Amino acid sequence: MVNVGFVGVGEMGAPMVERLRAGGVPVRFHARRPEVIARAEALGATSSPTLAGVADGADTVIVCVYTDAQVREVCLGPHGLVAAMAPGAVLVIHTTGSPTTTPLLAAAPGRGEVLDAALSGGPADIRAGRLTLLVGGDTAVLDLVRPVLATYSDPIIPVGALGDGQRVKLVNNALFAATVALVADAERLATGLGADPVAALTAIQHCSADSRVLRIVLGLGSAARMQELAGRFIRKDVATVMEVAAEMGVDLGLLATAALYEGGTT
Repeated sequence: MVNVGFVGVGEMGAPMVERLRAGGVPVRFHARRPEVIARAEALGATSSPTLAGVADGADTVIVCVYTDAQVREVCLGPHGLVAAMAPGAVLVIHTTGSPTTTPLLAAAPGRGEVLDAALSGGPADIRAGRLTLLVGGDTAVLDLVRPVLATYSDPIIPVGALGDGQRVKLVNNALFAATVALVADAERLATGLGADPVAALTAIQHCSADSRVLRIVLGLGSAARMQELAGRFIRKDVATVMEVAAEMGVDLGLLATAALYEGGTT
């Protein structure tokens, strides 16, 4: 029997726990807010008052907190997850952040393994079992936890060494944010030219400018609705890719212009 420890039972983490429990996987989690604890317990997960308790006896420990700083907070230190993990257990990081974080965790004193498993998708994808995972790390370690991750993810794509999952995710999110902004401007252009924007974008689905973002926007009704629902995640991830690119001396070019515009920072 596989035992899973979980930290980050939020908007993305809660449906993951739901899928794990539906698959019969025991889950022990740590959370601070009473309403989050109650929600996770209602899914059949067991609450732990400490991070060490989450890692105790777990074969797989999954972290899906909001920021990179929170990942380091819950994983490192004498009372963090890395120090408490059992020999051979695997720490899986879903949070979008710096590519340097998972190598840092792997180098910290501990007895477990680490995987960088950046995700692409939303709560609906998790509930449908079709979340995309971009995994950096040892493929043999990935094989150990693949059955657990497969309860809510498909496809699970190895992309290289530790940190490469985040690198690919940051490129994806920069392109995603830029595309959302471009679709919003395409709506504006269609309206300015006297065309119905919905009719225009619907027709463009069958043309060379079609994209997955375009189809998502049409499903939601408008780019403004897309920005309303996903804006805070997009802004966080755009800020991360800008920070990482600046640290590495990489020019984002036109991606920065469009992505920053979507993020409301120009």
